[in-house]
Amino acid sequence: MRLSIISPVYKAYNIIDELIMRIINSVEPITPDYEIILVDDACPENSWEKIELLAKNNSKIKGIKLSRNFGQHYAITAGLDHAIGDWVVVMDCDLQDQPEEINKLYNKALEGFDIVLAQRNNRKDTILKRTYSKLFYRTLGYLTGSDQDEAIANFGIYSMKAVDEIVKMRESIRYFPTMVKWVGFKTAKVPVEHADRKEGKSSYNFKRMLNLALDIILAFSDKPLRLTIKLGFYISIIAILMALYTLLKWMSGGIVVIGYASLITSIWFLSGCILITLGVVGLYVGKTFEGVKKRPLYIIEKKINNDDI
Repeated sequence: MRLSIISPVYKAYNIIDELIMRIINSVEPITPDYEIILVDDACPENSWEKIELLAKNNSKIKGIKLSRNFGQHYAITAGLDHAIGDWVVVMDCDLQDQPEEINKLYNKALEGFDIVLAQRNNRKDTILKRTYSKLFYRTLGYLTGSDQDEAIANFGIYSMKAVDEIVKMRESIRYFPTMVKWVGFKTAKVPVEHADRKEGKSSYNFKRMLNLALDIILAFSDKPLRLTIKLGFYISIIAILMALYTLLKWMSGGIVVIGYASLITSIWFLSGCILITLGVVGLYVGKTFEGVKKRPLYIIEKKINNDDI
């Protein structure tokens, strides 16, 4: 049995050594046949130098350097494309996902599961981060029509059968947890301990999570379009009722001078609804335009210890 551990690296220069040491100590009791794939997502701290040094001293450590910052989920895709293990572990580099939990995930997978997801207990994030994270997942769940568990992120173990299907998905918008859910297969969740962040702060601020949510919704759901249709339907019903009410009032002599204010208000309201609808449709057209370009999902600048894959 061969095990692949993938970790996208960004702003983690000072903790890479500890990350590697803890991964090695955690996976060697499981199997001596493993690989650690570190994907440098154009880290501004020049983490690649450290990855190169570690890889030169240990052939089981493999490095991939992307030509620019493509984003976490694109870096994960690069790692998945190069993984050759029978089982693949995906984990963040900040050590909030603890390598010591890999054994727990693997043991659960041996019970017959292709996907075992780490369910984080007592998340060690700030109150603000937990608040907009909860808002993110609830909005995402509603607009994609799926159950979203805020305690689950990228950390988990996946059979190569599941990974093979995930890497076939080459759409330009990437969000690893949703892609995992889409491919199906027998799935389990395992409670794990979530650790404090070792260094720095998360790059996922509110604005970035909002943009990510918008991209995911446009890529995995047409519900916004359905909601605009419902909005148009309800506005039409209200307009008909108001027209009937106005007609009846006019016939009874209740209207002497037609109101200018109500006319202007109606025009502005309906114009706003039209612009919203056009905007939603435009977003979908824009994402379709990005997809048909068929640009590569990522570009690799350098590799180390990857000659055999």
